[in-house]
Amino acid sequence: MIRTYHSRAPIRVCDNGGWTDTWFAKRGRIFNIAVSPFAEVQIDVHPRAAREHEIEVYAENFGERFVHSNDWSHHPLIEAAITRIGAPAGCALHISLFSEAPPGASTGTSAAVTVALLAALHATHCRAPDPHTLAYEAHAVETEMLKRQSGIQDQLAAAYGGVCDIDMHDYPHARVSQIALNETTAFELERRLALIYVGKSHDSSTVHERVIRELEDAGPDDARIETLRQTAPRSVAALQAGDMAALGAAMIDNTHAQAGLNPALVGADAQRIIAIARDYGALGWKVNGAGGDGGSVTLLCGDDASQARAMLHAMEAAGGYRRIPTRLSAHGVRVWETHSAA
Repeated sequence: MIRTYHSRAPIRVCDNGGWTDTWFAKRGRIFNIAVSPFAEVQIDVHPRAAREHEIEVYAENFGERFVHSNDWSHHPLIEAAITRIGAPAGCALHISLFSEAPPGASTGTSAAVTVALLAALHATHCRAPDPHTLAYEAHAVETEMLKRQSGIQDQLAAAYGGVCDIDMHDYPHARVSQIALNETTAFELERRLALIYVGKSHDSSTVHERVIRELEDAGPDDARIETLRQTAPRSVAALQAGDMAALGAAMIDNTHAQAGLNPALVGADAQRIIAIARDYGALGWKVNGAGGDGGSVTLLCGDDASQARAMLHAMEAAGGYRRIPTRLSAHGVRVWETHSAA
């Protein structure tokens, strides 16, 4: 028999307070919403003697198959996570990874893939780390193993799911509260959210490096960082009260504060999407992630569903922007096991 482990983890949208979950902010407050589509991982576990290679990988979104090695020459994030856990003694692994969220959408997809992959790899060793441990292990893969810049919110959203209120009291240490929504608020939030992909991957590393240098020099008490921090508790209070207009206002203020860090963080495509959204009565808009060229925008539509649909058609006609269907994900990463004949 072949043991198979499946895992999936949600992406996140509407990350109000983003940029404050970083080492240079030192303390932060972040609100985000975990949604589908999921990052999905499948690991088939074979007897080592039955396979030529110890670990084979299929990155389905890229149409690429490769044998894992420790030089990380194919997909460093995937390969570093595999290196961190490895295969159980006497076993060979075939790992498949897939996500319906397009790469570079600024929705924490890479973090969701890493969290799902680590969770499935741990399962092959008969381990089940708690969400907090798993999120910080995924963060360590990026920051310690790959020496990349990374906040903490994406990994925590993928691990915990739900609507998260993240209080980072001392980077990278944070407390995570999942906001309980009544049924009507949950239905309304899901109905009104629209994730709009601009049609090209996010690529703004030069702008981000410039912003990081400026914020590092400014320190954690910089007024621009504090403005971003305050949008998170406002978002939490708005949803607890079922006040969609207040949530939309927090999203708009957060996006304005992003542009205050550097105008290029709200790119031309995002500005065009926001202009259309405003014309069609949207309550709020948030440039996802750190912002910049490409990526995606989360919209909070108004009450009129037909007007929201007309808005989406107008966006497709204007620039080929497309909606990525989403659903609220009350749960974070999930892992389960199946068996099949050899």
